[in-house]
Amino acid sequence: MGQTVNIDDFRAAMARLAAGVVLVTAHDPEDGPRGEDVGMTATAFMSVSLEPPLVLVSVRIGSRMDDLLERQERWAVSVLSESQRHIAGRFALRGRISDRLLFEDIAYYRGEESGAPVLGGALAILECETEQRVPAGDHTLIIGRVLTARTPSADGGPLTYFRGRYRYLG
Repeated sequence: MGQTVNIDDFRAAMARLAAGVVLVTAHDPEDGPRGEDVGMTATAFMSVSLEPPLVLVSVRIGSRMDDLLERQERWAVSVLSESQRHIAGRFALRGRISDRLLFEDIAYYRGEESGAPVLGGALAILECETEQRVPAGDHTLIIGRVLTARTPSADGGPLTYFRGRYRYLG
């Protein structure tokens, strides 16, 4: 067996890989009388296939999103614009008990296919249905079949993440 890499060295190396920032959302109908919306900021998101259209998001095992997406097959992805940095920071917080307040002052609508919150002003919107869940270390790789893809906003550039900070292309 090979030598194990130092976790801090690995984290520092991966921080030098610039990534787009998305908000993954789903609706939990089992949480209370009206259910609850759940959201998670992600940079580990990518296209997997064109035929069929598939995407992948990596979620931490045991997180609310991982638990929810184990029982809720439909979810949405909002590709964040540079003006949505505050949303990315808000939904990146760990260990929260409820997401109810996080959605309170954000413009969103319900996705027709997923029922999940979809952000107004996002550069692109994808609604997905889980095809496969793959355990991978301390994360679950969730592969979703894209049900709808829209590009509602052409305003602004993408929000990116590099060296531990949100950045803008300029």
